[in-house]
Amino acid sequence: MVRGAGLIVLAALVGAVAWGGDPLTLPLAMLFPALWALTRRRVVTALVTAAYFLAASRGLPQGVANFYGSDLWTGLLLWFAASLSFVAVHTILWTKRRGWGRAVRFALAAVLMAVPPFGIIGWAHPLTAAGVLFSGWGWSGLAAAAAGLTVMTTRLWPAAALALGGFWLWSAAFWTEPALPDGFRSVDLEMGQSLGRDGTLERQRDLIATVMEAAWQGDSVVVLPESAIGFWTPSVERLWRAALYGSDITVVAGAALVDPQGYDNVLVEISAHEAGILYRERMPVPVSMWQPWRGFIGQGGGARAHLFANPVVELAGRRMAPLICYEQLVVWPFLQSMLHRPDAIVAAGNGWWTAGTTIVAIQNASTIAWARLFGLPLVTAFNT
Repeated sequence: MVRGAGLIVLAALVGAVAWGGDPLTLPLAMLFPALWALTRRRVVTALVTAAYFLAASRGLPQGVANFYGSDLWTGLLLWFAASLSFVAVHTILWTKRRGWGRAVRFALAAVLMAVPPFGIIGWAHPLTAAGVLFSGWGWSGLAAAAAGLTVMTTRLWPAAALALGGFWLWSAAFWTEPALPDGFRSVDLEMGQSLGRDGTLERQRDLIATVMEAAWQGDSVVVLPESAIGFWTPSVERLWRAALYGSDITVVAGAALVDPQGYDNVLVEISAHEAGILYRERMPVPVSMWQPWRGFIGQGGGARAHLFANPVVELAGRRMAPLICYEQLVVWPFLQSMLHRPDAIVAAGNGWWTAGTTIVAIQNASTIAWARLFGLPLVTAFNT
């Protein structure tokens, strides 16, 4: 009983500290498989797994309450519901038998939580720490991190922990943030929930003025946050292209493309000469945006999920890996994009609803870690 309680408390502590919003704390998540393997009963395994996940995603209840303007109970319900797949996968695959069989089962759980369908809510994946432990190693670093996670479930876990700790200290001593791609400038906004919902001409002109001010140093590509432009229409396109006339500025901004069946959450590319959809989000936020059950009851609406579409896009002569908001919290969008050998990562988000939480900081930490793993420049733009 005491042993089980201790493992549960440690799992919660690991989840809370590892996923606090600082990239350098992410390697603590590598302790989770050891705690999972040290349990002796399946019910304790479930509680340890739940403690880790719930602590890591502790900002969700407040975020949901902010988004829906509801009380905290709605957020708490969705928080526990979100944990079910993570807990179920790790609990079902747990076994009393020690040895490499248990390690293989954890590896299977890690794979399942990295890809759809379970990976759709595969937050707090320990593999994200690869970017801190093995910066610049690319796929070799990912394999090393996966091997480390697997060994952490065996009797050799103390030796594995020491080895991973050594890599962690080395990385922390020489840690640097990813550089911006040459010629790129990001713009963070503080417009709260009005961003994307205020479709007035005055708002569009304010955004255009912000872009012009950001580009004064000669950067040719300016990135705005998710939802910055609001609804993407021919009128909005004409307004922006006219405003950019005579300049060589390219704007990348979040928008929504609406039709009778629903909408796409997109990034648009705008210049004086042309404009169009650059990227369609692969994984919108489940429940609040992506609502696939509507199709089964004959209703339209909700954001579409283009799960495996457009992993890289061409922008300013570069191959860019685009990521919008929620995609920065799960694993497969990063890995799918990396398979296409991008030159840089562009990440946009609209985090007004995360006020009072560390969700945006966690998104940034995750994106930074993946960029560092593959040695890629990174440009991010957020609204809060």
